[in-house]
Amino acid sequence: MKVKMMDSPQELGREAARLTAQAINEAIAERGVARIVLSTGASQFETLDELRTLDVDWSKVEMFHLDEYVGITEAHLASFRKYLKERFTSKVSLQNAYFVDGEGEYEDKMKRLSEELRKAPIDIALIGIGENAHIAFNDPPADFDNQQPYIVVNLDESCKRQQVREGWFPTVNDVPEFAISMSVHQIMQSKKIISAVPHAVKAQAIKQTLENDINPDIPATILKTHSDWTLVLDRESAAGVEVAK
Repeated sequence: MKVKMMDSPQELGREAARLTAQAINEAIAERGVARIVLSTGASQFETLDELRTLDVDWSKVEMFHLDEYVGITEAHLASFRKYLKERFTSKVSLQNAYFVDGEGEYEDKMKRLSEELRKAPIDIALIGIGENAHIAFNDPPADFDNQQPYIVVNLDESCKRQQVREGWFPTVNDVPEFAISMSVHQIMQSKKIISAVPHAVKAQAIKQTLENDINPDIPATILKTHSDWTLVLDRESAAGVEVAK
């Protein structure tokens, strides 16, 4: 585990993007292609904005989407497909982009997406940490054992409140009850994981993650068992812990 503390969300985004681009370029140099997982939400704005500007041959990159709500259209403000297409995939020329789609008969879509994901390992995954310490939409208590690549999960109240505070929904009652999420087990199969976690609202989750043993009630603690996990913080998100700059 490596923990880095930057002065601002902008510096955090630059550092997380630099590390990500470096890993992508190393995978391309080694195998001719890189497979990545991207997460979404307000915490990822700076990282994705910077990443798409860096020197990467995106035509040799395959991207997989981390999670999506069940039952909302791509046109919805909160759609993570919409988020990624507007903020990232429309601005770079990827070899392939695989999205989670929770509309209609989503079980068949999950199966096809899982088949694509299982074809080769993920080189690098950008995995945020939620205010309740969730990773993807694996809210506490998270299932650490389910080995399916994508699973349907029930969103807890804390997670729903976060979505409202970030401006994706007007009220908690408007947040869908369920989401499709990459499983914890699948996330942990990634060769490298980078977690870009800015802002004061994440300080408690970071403190809990770093100061507690592995615990499904604090899902992000599982990341500490990964062989190549880098946690990038800013001054506000690191406020509750001791981090050498």
